[in-house]
This record gives sequence, structure tokens and C-alpha cells, in this order.
Amino acid sequence: MEREAYLSELDKWKELPFIKIVTGVRWCGKSALLESFGRRLLKSGVNPDQIIEINLEDPDNQNLSDCGELHRYILAHAVSPCKYYLFFDEIHHVRNFEKTIATLFLHENFDIYLTCSNNQIISSELATLVSGRNVQIEVLPLSLKEFREAFPEKSPEELLALYLSTTSFPFYLEVPGKTEFVDKVLEGIFSTVIIKDILSSGKIREPLTLVKAAKVCCEFIGDRISIARVSKLMRSGGYQPDNKTTEKYLRSLLDSFVLYEVHRWDIKEKRLLKNSVKYYAVDLGLVRTLLGSRSLADIGHLLENVVFLELKRRGYKVFTGKLEEFEVDFVCTNGQEKIYIQVAASVRDEEVLHRELRPLLRIQDNFPKYLLTLDNDPKASIDGVHKINALDWLLSG
Repeated sequence: MEREAYLSELDKWKELPFIKIVTGVRWCGKSALLESFGRRLLKSGVNPDQIIEINLEDPDNQNLSDCGELHRYILAHAVSPCKYYLFFDEIHHVRNFEKTIATLFLHENFDIYLTCSNNQIISSELATLVSGRNVQIEVLPLSLKEFREAFPEKSPEELLALYLSTTSFPFYLEVPGKTEFVDKVLEGIFSTVIIKDILSSGKIREPLTLVKAAKVCCEFIGDRISIARVSKLMRSGGYQPDNKTTEKYLRSLLDSFVLYEVHRWDIKEKRLLKNSVKYYAVDLGLVRTLLGSRSLADIGHLLENVVFLELKRRGYKVFTGKLEEFEVDFVCTNGQEKIYIQVAASVRDEEVLHRELRPLLRIQDNFPKYLLTLDNDPKASIDGVHKINALDWLLSG
């Protein structure tokens, strides 16, 4: 599948003097994206010798995990003054890669692209060494709209059911319907993230405790939860982390893009609140791998997770909202744009409709407000709140 939105983003930054860093959880499609981009470059007239691709997880390239060897390799293969496109897949496997990349960046004819499955690259000294001249392009697994390209015969409702009960990782398109195979691959993805991206760093030494932390967060998707409460729930399961240790374990899951942390915004006071956050998962199939079939029980929270990921794809910074004693699911900003979103499986019950509308109606500004539901009803405007079908919204992105 050609993922046009991400390819267009790479096109936008092509040959500009910035290091392009493609990040995302393992198996989300980062390597395939660079391969597609390489094909696009060739179609545009770039000579194959101008593209130097190195997969740092390939055993054949093990010697290049030494930063000096990597530097010498590039200079030996980029010998003419023409433009070269350098693709480094999983660059964090190179020791002290920051200085090597920064040195290569000094060559004006080098256009550099990196992929990484751990956010540590963004918080590394690389940005300092290149004076902030790097841009992050975060890749997520398939959206519902992308999923539909593989299953055009399915109704929106059937599509969502399949999407929620399988996985959004691109590999599923190669093995549709093979549930046992899918579950094993998801288990493998999670294990690979734990071993290669977290335990290998040496900062985390107890994998079972890490898995428990992930399970607790997945059990509370869409609910506010504090570090202290996560620690308490882990201790009730026989683990003994203090709050500081729990925070370190959760940070490792966030850095590997398994989980996303959403902070709370006080809409009236216009300030961030630090007492609790919400967690969302990069893929609901991974949640099912961790929790079993019970993870499918709350369709409202599953839908909320899907909407959150779609908001990220559309470029929004996402917060949860507090307005006095009321909660708004999402407060989303993108430059000067702001929208408020409430998510519910159904609001055909008048009491539920009133409960979902109440916080939106109390917001004293003119930014758009939406209520997304799975009710297959016509669009409606209720005192300025746009009530629309969530599937229509997700498939229109």
C-alpha cells in the first residue's frame, strides 16, 4: 500500500536542509515508507546510485553499527558532487550515531532520512549538534480509511468491526482472516518492542513489571489515571514499584510508541493540569494481545482510542479537557485552529445525549464543537454542536 499522506510529507521536506526523522512503533510501516519514497525518487529521474539505503538491523550491516565505519562507508559510496539520498533504517543501533549524522549533514549534497522505533533519537543530542535542523515525521499504523482500501466491499460498520477485532498494523493486509496467525504476530511485535527497544537500552531490567505496567494502562484506556494509581494497581498484582520506578517504566512504553500520553487542559483557566493523564494505545490489537477478549467489551473507549489516533494523523496536538466539574474528551489544536470533540458509542438515549452535550455547551468560545457517535443518523446541529457519525468522520480524513 502506498501511504500517500506520509509520502507527501516526505516530498514536502525533500532536499530541504533538514534531517528527516521517521519515527513510530515497530511494524507500523516506516521501512516500507522509505522504500516507497525511494521508488518515487527513481521515477522522478534520480539515478539508483544516488540512493544509499542501509538497514542497521540487517546482520550483513553489523560492522556499520560502529559510527566510524558508517561514516567511511558513506564517503566511499558518495564520491561525486551530485545529490545523494541517504536512508538509515533504525539508526539508533549505531553507537554514537548523533555525531556521525551531524558530520554527514555538513555535506550540502547529502539529503538524510532516518527511521527509529524509539523516541530517544528525538531527545538525543542530535538536535543540538545540527542546531535543531531536524524534522520528525511520525508514522502510525493504518487508519480506518486506509484499511478500507483493502476491503472496499465491506460496509462502514463491518469495516470498523474488523478493524477493532484484528489489528491496524499493515501486515494484516497480507494475511486477512488468519486470526491465529495475527495474534502470534502481535505477540511477536510486542515482545520485539520489549526486548529490542526497551530492555536493550539497559534502563529497564524487569520485563514482567514492564508488561504489567502496559496492561494497567490498557485496562484504563480513556480514563484519567495518575502515576500513583498505576503504582497502586501494580502493587495489588504482586509487583512492588514506587512512583518513580513506575514513571520510568511508563516513559519507556511511551518512547517506544506503544502508548500515548494525553495531558489535561483546563478550558476555563487556560492551563495544563499535571495531576493525571489519559493513555491510548497505538493499536487495539496489541491491547487484545495483552488483555484478551475482554478488551473488546467497551466499544465507547475503543472508539475514543481510534478517534485519538486519527486526530494525531490529522496533525492536531491533543489534550483532554476539564471545564469545572465536566470533562471534554478531546481539546485539539493545530496552529490557530482549535476544535472540541466528545465521543460516545450512542446518544439515542436522551439522558446520555444530555450528558455528552453538557460540557460542550458550557464552553464559552466560538471554536467548532463535535459529538461523534456510531448512531447511523443524519447529521444534526444541536445548539451549535455538530453531531455526526463517527464512521463518516473517520473515513473522510
